[in-house]
Amino acid sequence: MILKMDRLPIELPVPKNPSANDAAAIQELLGGKFGEMSTLMNYTFQSFNFRGRKKIRPFYDVIASIAGEEYGHIEVVSYAINLLLTGVTKRGFDPTTAPLADAVNARNTYHYIASGQGSLPVDSMGNFWSGQNVFSSGNLKLDLLHNFFLECGARGNKMRAYEMVSDPTARTMVGYLLVRGGLHIVAYAKALEKLTGVEVTKLLPIPDLSNNAFPEARKFMDQKLHLQLYTFSQDDYKQSGLIWNGPHPDDGQECVVIEGAIPGYPVPDLEEEPQLNSPGADDFDPQVFADMAKKMGIKYEY
Repeated sequence: MILKMDRLPIELPVPKNPSANDAAAIQELLGGKFGEMSTLMNYTFQSFNFRGRKKIRPFYDVIASIAGEEYGHIEVVSYAINLLLTGVTKRGFDPTTAPLADAVNARNTYHYIASGQGSLPVDSMGNFWSGQNVFSSGNLKLDLLHNFFLECGARGNKMRAYEMVSDPTARTMVGYLLVRGGLHIVAYAKALEKLTGVEVTKLLPIPDLSNNAFPEARKFMDQKLHLQLYTFSQDDYKQSGLIWNGPHPDDGQECVVIEGAIPGYPVPDLEEEPQLNSPGADDFDPQVFADMAKKMGIKYEY
């Protein structure tokens, strides 16, 4: 079961320069072959299908813990996209003024036609994410090797996406993913070492460029987020610590497991976009809920 909290793992700044094309580029990190939807679904299915769990439980716990985190990564990429898309067309209720005229110059018109200027399960070119990206062979060694490759490929794409955009919203999000994705790479490398004896961590980093080259990533590394593997569970997956331990190959600091989830920050409140009928509840009076909430003792603000 998944315990969901209305929080984001990091605080996203409001864009200084909202950009539909920046949002299109960042879509690759959500719905691309190496995007967060792929990492989530790969590890989720591998954890569901894991056989012989009692004997080799620590490997299962690592995969399941990382799967739990990936859900939040989908969310934080989506909100970065949504913030970059907020306000990029002319707001209003009159369709005859062609309020979406600028959308024809945007690289991904799905953001307007199939969405209310919001994220979609697509890559940077608008191709929809496919379950064909899921690899769950049932062989632990093969799955771990695949996961290591998947995270390295994702890291390469994040670096390139970072170089395509300049807004602090996108770069903050990418910097965070570089640090947490980098942790996942090391986790799978350590798991392979425990399983096979091969010193996989000697291959790192892949690509060669260090996270230290990215100012936004350095900030999260200063918070030791490259060392902390969260279980994303209230009581389970504690045996992750049998794999996630010892020195981190990047700086030699000790790797630690933390039970529970990253505390998180409030989710951005996205503005209405009436020209897209989003949310399209203009006649609704929130005072109805306010009156009900008062009677029920529930906090309600609008």
